[in-house]
Amino acid sequence: MIRFVFSALLIFCTVAGFSQNSAIPAPIQVSKTSQLILRAYAEGVQIYVCRQDAKDTTHYVWVFKEPRAVLYADSTHHTVVGKHYFNAENNPTWETNNGAKVSGTKVQQANAPDSNAIPWLLLKTTTPNATGVLKSTAFIQRIFTVGGKAPAAADKSQQGKAVEIPYTAEYLFYSEK
Repeated sequence: MIRFVFSALLIFCTVAGFSQNSAIPAPIQVSKTSQLILRAYAEGVQIYVCRQDAKDTTHYVWVFKEPRAVLYADSTHHTVVGKHYFNAENNPTWETNNGAKVSGTKVQQANAPDSNAIPWLLLKTTTPNATGVLKSTAFIQRIFTVGGKAPAAADKSQQGKAVEIPYTAEYLFYSEK
């Protein structure tokens, strides 16, 4: 019982004490009326496929295919709370272990402070019937990314091949008043 009360208090203090971090670039900030409903720490891969460049068919590029990550309750990646992937419509989707699910689409992005990391994002919910703890989600931020960028170069010998580039990030889920 004490463990439950302590856990609930810790979650409440984390959510209540959170305000939009000034380190988050303006284009991906949420409104002041938004309320944080869930924070998850992702560890996984960004998957890219080598394709012929549509603009210059003599070149090859790595094209983003999908993310695949495990979501954790803590930054030390010990307590699994869900997963992140693309759904059948190719929309980024987050699903908790208890079945709560939400999908989104990118609204804005900002360069990560680390030039070797994938961009930080602001996404808007596209799931009209989101479920569980994610039901009231209006916006999702991807921040504090590490890694995940596509390889810089590709060539004909890699055409059609996929690469999985490790990444970590924080995902923040907000409701809107």
